[in-house]
Amino acid sequence: MHDHVHHDRHAHHHHGTLGGHALSLALLLTLGYAVVEAGVGLWSGSLTLLGDAGHMLTDSVALGLAALAGRLAQRPPSTRHSYGLGRIEVIAAVANALLMLLTVIAIGWEALQRLRAPAAVQGEAVMFTAVIGLLINAAVAFVLTHGEETLNVRAALLHVMGDLLGSVAAIVAGAVIWYSGWTPIDPLLALVICGLILYSTVNILREGLHVMLEGVPPHLDLPSVGLAMAQVPQVCSVHDLHIWALGSGKVALSAHLVLNHLSDWTQVQPAVNEVLHERFAIEHTTLQPEVAASHVLIPMPVSKE
Repeated sequence: MHDHVHHDRHAHHHHGTLGGHALSLALLLTLGYAVVEAGVGLWSGSLTLLGDAGHMLTDSVALGLAALAGRLAQRPPSTRHSYGLGRIEVIAAVANALLMLLTVIAIGWEALQRLRAPAAVQGEAVMFTAVIGLLINAAVAFVLTHGEETLNVRAALLHVMGDLLGSVAAIVAGAVIWYSGWTPIDPLLALVICGLILYSTVNILREGLHVMLEGVPPHLDLPSVGLAMAQVPQVCSVHDLHIWALGSGKVALSAHLVLNHLSDWTQVQPAVNEVLHERFAIEHTTLQPEVAASHVLIPMPVSKE
């Protein structure tokens, strides 16, 4: 038997639209300044500034991918995709995390090379450009943090926060070089930023892969959910319990419930769904009742004598 409590589709679409607009605005701001920052970075010879521009360029790709995924995720279920396309946001999040990982590796390698062979850097140009970049990144981060919170948006925000830290590093590097002329600060700060971004990137990758492998959502404990279901009156036991995420914020559950009498199912089913909704915010459930073995009548052979 299958039971599914439907959400308010209009409200869901409204939040999805807000998230899409936030991502689109963030994309325009990021892409525009990435071009400016890359040009100044090449002219000034600043690796930190070039790294920040590289982050912003990958951010543009990430935000574009996130915006596209967000729009596709709003499509209703079809005969070909009966759960809809909600999980495409998770795929986009993993793709963006992998893109960020490649960026971190590239910048980290270049920073190591720059430490071996320091190059001249125009500190004043780096500072001025990085300050503007910091303001733009802060604006983009503000837009994203006030949109819909999904794994997809979090992955895009990871790129933006990387740029925000990169801008701060570029300002510090520019100031140090301007006042002291010590150029190794540029690649050193680039390595520090790479380390910070790497930590967040690994977390996004781990969470996204967990969803794609249909693992139990981190905020839920499978034994606790099963115990809560088994405590509903008339339920003898619960087995074949599975909990997984359909997409960001959408959790599904399937289970077999053992009862003393099948006639109790009409009371048990809504009671179990109420427990799952109130205590665990699980809306999409597939429940199958079974009769306890002690209550199954086994026909006895009849003697012909």
